[in-house]
Amino acid sequence: MTDITLISSSTVRPQIINQQGREKIHLTPFDLNFLYVDYTQRGLLFPKPDPETHFISRLKTSLSSALDIYFPFAGRLSKVENHEDDTVSFYINCNGSGATFIHAVAESISVSDLLQPDGSVPDFSRIFYPMNGVKSIDGVSEPLLGLQVTEMRDGVFIGFGYNHMVADGASIWNFFKTWSKICSNGQPENLQPLALKGWFVDGMDFPIHIPVSETETPPPSNELSPTFKERVFHFTKKNISDLKAKVNSEIGSSDHKVSSLQAVSAHMWRSIIRHNGLNQEEKTRCFVAVDLRQRLNPPLEKECFGHVIYNAIATTTVGELQGQGLGWAFLQINNMLRSLTNEDYRIWAENWVRNMKIQKSGLGSKMTRDSVIVSSSPWFEVYDNDFGWGKPIAVRAGPSNSISGKLVLFRGIEEGCIDVHAFLLSDVLVKLLADVEFLENVANV
Repeated sequence: MTDITLISSSTVRPQIINQQGREKIHLTPFDLNFLYVDYTQRGLLFPKPDPETHFISRLKTSLSSALDIYFPFAGRLSKVENHEDDTVSFYINCNGSGATFIHAVAESISVSDLLQPDGSVPDFSRIFYPMNGVKSIDGVSEPLLGLQVTEMRDGVFIGFGYNHMVADGASIWNFFKTWSKICSNGQPENLQPLALKGWFVDGMDFPIHIPVSETETPPPSNELSPTFKERVFHFTKKNISDLKAKVNSEIGSSDHKVSSLQAVSAHMWRSIIRHNGLNQEEKTRCFVAVDLRQRLNPPLEKECFGHVIYNAIATTTVGELQGQGLGWAFLQINNMLRSLTNEDYRIWAENWVRNMKIQKSGLGSKMTRDSVIVSSSPWFEVYDNDFGWGKPIAVRAGPSNSISGKLVLFRGIEEGCIDVHAFLLSDVLVKLLADVEFLENVANV
């Protein structure tokens, strides 16, 4: 059932190569900390278009036009050796080298094979994603964006992988929105030039010099890789409303606006850690990817392009997390996010440059048990990307950067819903699926 046939692989380049003074994008500490992180993988599932529409050629032609606008995706990572201090520097070279476009066919796989009613994710789904095993530092020779369009029996899956140092979730989905509009309607009118994030770390020189030792590829780990399982948990509008009501009743305060993302994240954090086999006194953490654009002082343009993410951390003990209830867990996340200041980001960046330790494998092996990592956002308008034959019917996360406790949040296909694409250790998932307290607020298990 998992046979896939490669039809073609090509490089799609923008029509405009000269970026007139915007050829070089310098990388901040927030970017460079991702040097050894896998390319981020996402995918959209569509109904199958009429072959008479010649949709593959339309996708490629419109991609070229979209890369004229989102030109950093068509560049490459450049590495500069600084012999005077035995360091290296990196920047994005917007040279128009292009993005990879793969056309594949998997006629034996149907939409129903991929979309399981209970939310389970079949192992074969990883064949729908390009750039497997590619890390950010590989962008010196690999494209910064790879796309794979796979024709299924009754659908089309557009999977993609992109270099996270170049763009974050907000930027990649803005790119998709523009690409789909061009494919569907032709070149949109009144398109503004791409606003780049620029250098926003005041008082810090660039390019940043990194010791050569920090850019050496780490040796393969001898640790046995844990067995992960993927599951998509569907939270309906009512599920989320019930969670928010429970939070409100427990915290008994009107000072906190209860967001859907934070309520769902708190529920997932408590539920997963409950089954991770940790002692009550051990620390547990909830990482939340925070968009800095409007949090910096002065703020950046809301739609500016780039990677502008800070991983904020709520920390407590396992005993407190389990003993205090959902409302208390929500407050740990909410208070942490509300307390973040421009000073926090500046200090983190300065400390990173001073100590210069680049994470080499995910977020650490210990984190397979003690933490959850919340990424993506239900604010991203993933279901508005219509290339001319209908809107998506599902969105998924690819297998890259698989860490147990990784939670990728997407907007649900129905208004007000949230889907959580979870990566969990097998034994944790089994226990979670038998947890009555967890299940009463999830729709599809």
